[in-house]
Amino acid sequence: MKSLTRYLEFNVPARRGFINITRTVEECVRDSNVREGLCLVNAMHITASVFINDDESGLHQDYDEWLERLAPHAPTSQYRHNLTGEDNADAHMKRQIMGREVVVAITNGKLDFGTWEQIFYGEFDGRRRKRVLVKIIGE
Repeated sequence: MKSLTRYLEFNVPARRGFINITRTVEECVRDSNVREGLCLVNAMHITASVFINDDESGLHQDYDEWLERLAPHAPTSQYRHNLTGEDNADAHMKRQIMGREVVVAITNGKLDFGTWEQIFYGEFDGRRRKRVLVKIIGE
């Protein structure tokens, strides 16, 4: 069995943002030489997410607005977590909604996506360095 482990780093300058990481993950698959297997992409921070959806700017804006309605940042005093001195309780909740990781099949050496599917990194408490794990296993 072959495997590849790669760590991607992000430092989103804003509090929230979405980054399409599909091409980078595809490069990892090529580098792995795996023809048939699985690719795990995992946000390694509790206020960030990895998810699959369409790369459409209106949808991303809708996500941002929807998440802010579900778990608004302000007032920060509404969250018990923020009593610890943090101001990011909303980011933890947004991550919980959008998910921690995705697994994509590798078929014939390529990510086996459905129509329009892309992989995204979602940042909900940015302005600092964070990592994403890409783990590929297969034959």
